[in-house]
Amino acid sequence: MKLSGRAEHGDESESIEFVPKRELDRAQQEVERLRKQSERLQKENERLKEEAERLRRELEAALRASKRQAAPHSRGEPQANPKRPGRKPGRGYGRQSCRPIPARVDERITVPLLERCPHCGGGVEPESCETQYQEEIVRRTVVRRFDIAVGRCHECRRRVQGRHRLQTSDAVGVGSVQLGPEALTLAAILNKQMGLSLGHTRQVLSYGFGLEVSRGGLCRALARMAGRAEPTYDGLVDAARQSPVNGMDETGWKVGGRLQWLHVAVSAQVTVYAILPGRRYAQSAAILGADYDGFLVHDGWAPYYRFALAFHQSCLAHLLKRCLEMAQIAPPAEAAFPLAVRDLLQTSLQLRDRYARGEISEHGMRTASGRLEAKLDGMLAIPYRDPANQRLARHLTHEQPWLFTFLHCFGLDATNNAAERAIRGMVIARKVWGGSRTWEGARTQQILVSVLRTCWQQGKDAFGRILLLLRAPQRVILDIVPGAD
Repeated sequence: MKLSGRAEHGDESESIEFVPKRELDRAQQEVERLRKQSERLQKENERLKEEAERLRRELEAALRASKRQAAPHSRGEPQANPKRPGRKPGRGYGRQSCRPIPARVDERITVPLLERCPHCGGGVEPESCETQYQEEIVRRTVVRRFDIAVGRCHECRRRVQGRHRLQTSDAVGVGSVQLGPEALTLAAILNKQMGLSLGHTRQVLSYGFGLEVSRGGLCRALARMAGRAEPTYDGLVDAARQSPVNGMDETGWKVGGRLQWLHVAVSAQVTVYAILPGRRYAQSAAILGADYDGFLVHDGWAPYYRFALAFHQSCLAHLLKRCLEMAQIAPPAEAAFPLAVRDLLQTSLQLRDRYARGEISEHGMRTASGRLEAKLDGMLAIPYRDPANQRLARHLTHEQPWLFTFLHCFGLDATNNAAERAIRGMVIARKVWGGSRTWEGARTQQILVSVLRTCWQQGKDAFGRILLLLRAPQRVILDIVPGAD
């Protein structure tokens, strides 16, 4: 139904059209339906966005968790058709190697010829004599008895007793039965360097040498050994503070079942471990000192940048891994930024290698470095919409002054792989036996692993040096401390 009318007011007139109520209600219902449908679609869109973000976070967490399994150092999936293990046949592989003839013979055994052939029972005629060597471990524990002469000084009337070079202690009475220095040194290497628990170390001594000892006895003996090595440990800390370059890293370590942190500082000559109650700047400064002014190579952890006098190199390996993981889970459009960052970082490493091979001059190195830095500036000037890319851009902006330090200071590592390799053995030990029960045990751990790792780093015999520590009548500083020899 349509009605028309005119309303005059002065010179103006207005035409009014009337719509039937039924059509008006139907139109309003349609508008309301579309509005509710729009709201439902909007809510569904928000839910899908939240679900996508949740799945992305879970995927990132799963990727991180895959690196914390019992065997975190796998190189990936096994090959579908791997090569046959062992030496390959043919002359192309050279002469087959074998064990060398021992320099000495401790026991000589004559093996007579059989009188009858084991196959047919016939007589045997001698022709020649062949030689075979066997290197064997003798399961035998040596028990030494020291009859110690005891006297008294004429002047001060104090007790005086003799000491043999094989003794490790002057204790008598309740401490008269002791473990020898070689047994203790082997226990220290098994527990602190190879990561065996005290229980497994006890089993090795029992099975291998018939030497029975309790876990508590080993623990107390290793604590005394750490006391002997403490001056050497202090010397290693001083050497790290004076080193021009240190790589630093940290990992969790339990003390008494509570989470603490194990820190490591690796320089060219020494490695220092410290188990401390925190992961902040104060703990790192307790190792290197707050006034350290050398080069620090690390993974970009914020407290390291509080060494205001130091020069920094942020680990490129961590950034390359982060970019690759982002590209694996991001849509193609959003993966372009992390892939571009990865290509830029790989180009910087290739530039370093070309300069090392003498393919470019120092001027060319500086020019190419400037272009890389300018390219990174341009990439960071772009606003990114994806939250993951925004986080990566913020991190790169923070790390930007220290990404290419290795290009300006040739010889400096571009990654903190040295510190991560030094901490890997501690991570394995933590997985095997969980950490330390007391802070005294943590102190023993940090001292002995620092001494053993530094011996390995310098290519020096750790066994003989720990024997020297145990047999010395007074505390000594080992020659692994730079300048101590």
